[in-house]
Amino acid sequence: MENSLQYLVALSMVPSIGALTGRKLISYLGSAEAVFKEKSQVLQKIPGIGEILSGRAKAGGYLDRAAKEMEYCRRRDIRIFSCYDKDYPVRLKQCSDSPLVMYLKGENVSNADKIISVVGTRRATREGIQNISTLLSDIAEHYPSIIIVSGLAYGIDYNAHLSALKNSLKTIAVLGHGLHTIYPAENKNLAFKIIENGCILSDFASNMNPERNNFIKRNRIIAGLADATIVVESGPKGGALITADIANSYDRDVFAYPGRVSDDYSNGCNRLIKDHKAAMIEGLEDLEYLLNWERGSNRVSPKQKLLFVSLSQEEEKVVKALQREESLSRDSLALILGLPIYKLSAMLLKLEFEGIISVLPGNHYRMYNGKKR
Repeated sequence: MENSLQYLVALSMVPSIGALTGRKLISYLGSAEAVFKEKSQVLQKIPGIGEILSGRAKAGGYLDRAAKEMEYCRRRDIRIFSCYDKDYPVRLKQCSDSPLVMYLKGENVSNADKIISVVGTRRATREGIQNISTLLSDIAEHYPSIIIVSGLAYGIDYNAHLSALKNSLKTIAVLGHGLHTIYPAENKNLAFKIIENGCILSDFASNMNPERNNFIKRNRIIAGLADATIVVESGPKGGALITADIANSYDRDVFAYPGRVSDDYSNGCNRLIKDHKAAMIEGLEDLEYLLNWERGSNRVSPKQKLLFVSLSQEEEKVVKALQREESLSRDSLALILGLPIYKLSAMLLKLEFEGIISVLPGNHYRMYNGKKR
């Protein structure tokens, strides 16, 4: 099994041999191992392969690279699983371009009964953030075992993961790079929380750094993992619309929040609805109706926020600084308090979780609902 996985990892690393071509090769030859052991003359005769691809599969030391990758993952408690494993995401397996191998850190919650993806602009507005907060709070009350998928980017993604965790929902962050790093770096603390309450997931090996095309590729996984994709806010172009198009191509449900025609980040959502590429939703009841969900007996009482939270002296200083101003950027807070960004980021995340502060577009923070403790 270990040997078979090494060949699959190696095959996934060969340039220009994507999931579709990789499966074609395996189907034709019987295994990933045969791809590397078969003669080049045989590979060249396989439709769609050709001399260049067969040469790439034979050269480059991919088996050695795969062995090093597997050892790297073992040391860091990263699980590698292939599309032939029984616990590979079943919804993703139904997609023709699903990855040959996936890398996962945390708990594999990708085969839960209900999974939705939440996507949108990196420049989320207060209204968009509030829509996420309300929706996921309502979902948690009636469907506490649902899984929330997003892409760990700024804006809507960040708030989708954060709201899921605040409401004790497990969440999956799909990355556009290897698990050797977290991008953006500011979301590293959130990623650690996600690993404790779900997982981070990627089809990129650890040598793959964040690149624009990688993020476009990862959108197919965000769409493929879920029963439905919800676009909260989007401009006329962007990754959220790409994800919506991919979800439609997979014959998955797509939903969008409507907005005013004058709002830049309602443009994409309104267009999806107008072009019949997404159904309009305004909250959980619309989602239930359109997905034919029935509320069961697993309703749980919403958690009451603690009236008093134990804070460290430095956390108290953060709160007092925000009490004096309507809002402050993270950089301004760091300057005022004389704290390094990495330390302040961890404190801000904790205060968000406790419902004491809330994040605004552009990494600005304020007291929750403008109220003082």
